[in-house]
Amino acid sequence: MPDSATMAAARADLYELLATILDGDMKTLATALRNGSLASVGETMPIGRARDALDRDKIPPETLSRSYDNYFVIPGERYVPPIASAHRGAPSESFESDSPFHDEGSAGELLGDPAVTMSLLYEQVGFQPSCGDFPDHVAAQIEFLAAMSRVEARRIETGDADIVDRVQAIEARTLSQLGWLDTVHDKMATVDESDEVLTAMVALARGTAAQHSEDLAVDEELTREDGRSAAVPTGARPTSNGADR
Repeated sequence: MPDSATMAAARADLYELLATILDGDMKTLATALRNGSLASVGETMPIGRARDALDRDKIPPETLSRSYDNYFVIPGERYVPPIASAHRGAPSESFESDSPFHDEGSAGELLGDPAVTMSLLYEQVGFQPSCGDFPDHVAAQIEFLAAMSRVEARRIETGDADIVDRVQAIEARTLSQLGWLDTVHDKMATVDESDEVLTAMVALARGTAAQHSEDLAVDEELTREDGRSAAVPTGARPTSNGADR
């Protein structure tokens, strides 16, 4: 069985791949489908029939790009916003919008409470996402988890147990912000009428986050009982590419 540092590093690699894909890099997605790396990961994840889509290794990047734009970029009947604020059950505050896809006083605003929460988490560790147009874009959130997992792996190797505990607390708080992916996955399942590959990407992100949450459950409970702060010291701060400062 892999040790905890190896597992954290492998999780960081997967998060980095998912962040790149969910940010719209369909060449990377096509390559990962073609070389079988996503299919291999999918075999270990609780993603149900979404595994079948990960074996579709002959879809050109251009086709994947059109699907990505239809689902995640261009508002329309098949549009599923890839940002958490758009899927809130209630608006953060009353505001006006001239968008034909938004009713005043309803949920679905940009830069709502989820964006504020993520911005504060990023600021706490000096992180600047390179993926996603908003702090609560799924690609930005996943990229942040990649950076923190990378720090976790390195600090496990160097025996910095206190920093590891605090990094894991930040990871747990970030994972608690990803419940909205359930809604995204459900909506994708109803509008994805083509190859279902992007639906599978959302399923894989959900599965990875769920597995990560399970791995952290005991540590998170111990952290609460011990009363330790979730603030991350300088030694645990990642740069935007996940390297320690």
